[in-house]
Formats: sequence, C-alpha cells, structure tokens
Amino acid sequence: MKINWNEFINHQLHVTMKENYGVVFGTKKEDDPAFYEIVFKTGKLIKVYDEGLLLEAVREGQLYRTFIPHESIKSVDIF
Repeated sequence: MKINWNEFINHQLHVTMKENYGVVFGTKKEDDPAFYEIVFKTGKLIKVYDEGLLLEAVREGQLYRTFIPHESIKSVDIF
C-alpha cells in the first residue's frame, strides 16, 4: 500500500528510521549510556518527492531541512 504524503503537508512528523542517523556522545552517569544512537527525525513535512520526504525543524534558533528517503523510514507518527 502506498500512502499519499501530500495529505500531511504542514503536519508534524516523528519519523523512526531503519538505520542510525548518527551518534551523540555524552558524559556517563549512573544508568545513562555514554552515547546513544539517533534513529529518529522530527519536523514539519514541507515537501514530498518520489524518493522521500523533506522535513523542516527549528533547533537552537536555526532552521534545518532534512531529506529522508522512503526506504529509510521504519514508522511515522503524524501530529
């Protein structure tokens, strides 16, 4: 089944991806890991392409746009 992503333009998406997007290192605390893998992206869906989705988000006062290929998507929460 194919989903019509155009129905969700301007909606917030929380995308869980099949592979790691990156790794963040931190300071080890009691039960916290020293690093964790980033396996999700969150943002407003602004454009849909045949190959994937373009999300837009603001972090620390800066605008980010992230392209996510369809084959990288494991699941999506739509708000």
